Amino acid sequence: MIKATELRAFKASLEQLRSRLRGDVTMMADEALRKTRAEASGDLSTMPIHMADLGTDAYEQEFTLSLMASEEETLELVEQALERIRSKKFGICEECGGVIAKKRLEALPYAATCIRCAEKLENGDTGRPRQPR
Repeated sequence: MIKATELRAFKASLEQLRSRLRGDVTMMADEALRKTRAEASGDLSTMPIHMADLGTDAYEQEFTLSLMASEEETLELVEQALERIRSKKFGICEECGGVIAKKRLEALPYAATCIRCAEKLENGDTGRPRQPR
């Protein structure tokens, strides 16, 4: 079981991570929503932009949106972990009900499953019998 002092440390760590992620997502959203290179640089010239620049802009925007989605998913996991702290379920595996190792929580404080269940879920093993094809 996790001691109260350790729980406070995990909560502080999660809150700090949440704050950083919120800032990152906001910054990335601002960057991704930037309309064009000309608008970003303040260039009001009507000269056409080279096609390679347009491709680079599109790639950068897609990459930023992808990172933003990933950060939003992590932010949701952090929120769920904070809720588990409030409901006194933090450190208990949501799959098997066992204890999540402290080392795992130190590395991934928003972990909702023990390492064994996480590996099973990654491998697609839900514990349910597979349907014949």
